[in-house]
Amino acid sequence: MNLTEILIISIALAMDAFTVAVASGICLKKVDRRQTFRLAFHFGIFQALMPVIGWYLGLSVRSLITVFAPWIAFGLLCFIGIKMIIESREAGDESCETYKDPTKGMSLIILSVATSIDALAVGLSFSILSRPIAFASTMIGIVAFIMTAAGIHIGKKVANAPRFGQVAEFAGGTVLILVGLKILLIG
Repeated sequence: MNLTEILIISIALAMDAFTVAVASGICLKKVDRRQTFRLAFHFGIFQALMPVIGWYLGLSVRSLITVFAPWIAFGLLCFIGIKMIIESREAGDESCETYKDPTKGMSLIILSVATSIDALAVGLSFSILSRPIAFASTMIGIVAFIMTAAGIHIGKKVANAPRFGQVAEFAGGTVLILVGLKILLIG
């Protein structure tokens, strides 16, 4: 995979983190540097580690499924993309009245895992396709960090436009489906 493809995948994977960050910024209204760093750092680290975990899991099954690798990668990416598109349509008017600060405690860990599960499947796809993971994982983590930091501040500024995060998640899902098609058709 070339740099452009890895960057596109990184951006698509970061859409969940970006959406959560925008929602966090909308509900927090006041965001300081510590909150920004904590959220961006944790989302970035989890986004970087999950593909590595998925890649190593894929090593154990790669020899069994090499023939079907493009179809499996296509299926995984389409599943993730469709899930993101559905979630973007289901997101409604979440109330911020009982909203806890997502940059602290168990909320931070749960959100970090939840927004990075998709990256685990991408790491599995990379392993099945015999693609290296180190650079891709680093890029995924850096992009997630940047998009999370930007998202929390965008959310703070667009507190009256919550559909912004829904559009971003829809776009990310669409991109993952297109990347899956590319893998299936071109390799």
